[in-house]
Amino acid sequence: MEVEDMARFCLMSIRELLHTKQRQNETCEQLHAVLGESCISCELRLAGPEYECLQGMSSLSPVIADELFHCEISDKEIHSQALSPDMMKLKRTDVMIDNSLSPAHTLLQVHCVDHKGLLYDVMRTLKDYNIQIAYGRFSLVTNGHRDLDLFIQQKDGKKIVDPEKQSALCFRLKVEMLHPLCVIVANRGPDTELLVANPVELSGKGSPRVFYDITHALKALGICIFSAEIGRYSTSDREWEIYRFLLEENCKFQLSNMMARNQIVDTVRRTLMGW
Repeated sequence: MEVEDMARFCLMSIRELLHTKQRQNETCEQLHAVLGESCISCELRLAGPEYECLQGMSSLSPVIADELFHCEISDKEIHSQALSPDMMKLKRTDVMIDNSLSPAHTLLQVHCVDHKGLLYDVMRTLKDYNIQIAYGRFSLVTNGHRDLDLFIQQKDGKKIVDPEKQSALCFRLKVEMLHPLCVIVANRGPDTELLVANPVELSGKGSPRVFYDITHALKALGICIFSAEIGRYSTSDREWEIYRFLLEENCKFQLSNMMARNQIVDTVRRTLMGW
């Protein structure tokens, strides 16, 4: 099964309307088209309670979870995923709030590295904080960076004047810009596993096209996927969508080699970031 075909199928399978008969028929038709004569029959049923435990990603060990959700990037840190020059740019992120320019709105200013899904990440964060946007201005990309000026209000229509709320919002936005996603390569028993974590909205929705971009990057590297798994994992303050891929060894990539692992992480991350 081609990687791109598998990605299209899985993206189709996780859409919201999969419980409808029409979407089930479309999914089965897509599967038949991909597998051809190898597919004898296809049936979709709602998962029972016996599968609920899989959503918790309970098999994610504390060591792997700590590495995957590591929140601070240090120049001197010895980490399994070496920071490329592109990743070092993410550290130069500024988020500021100004209440002096408008009598009715708070000005939120964000200066950060441009990446695919940047506006989505900002809007998702503001939505989680029940922040409304009255007016926004987005600069052209300059030297890989973008400036966002957003005039915002709280849900009650008032400015954000509480210093603690201002600080919490700025901190969360900066974290989102520094860590829009997490990518690591780790050992899973005798096998090598690629893990990608994307934040989930409070509404429960995850980012689009993540599965496709990951498999596209692995295909470009010539790396085959033995198995794939998607689940949810909750940390102390948020929920994540976790993509886990068991990778097959090949002649080009010795997956036990740290340089090869760093190349995989960098390629997958750059594809997801649109760099």
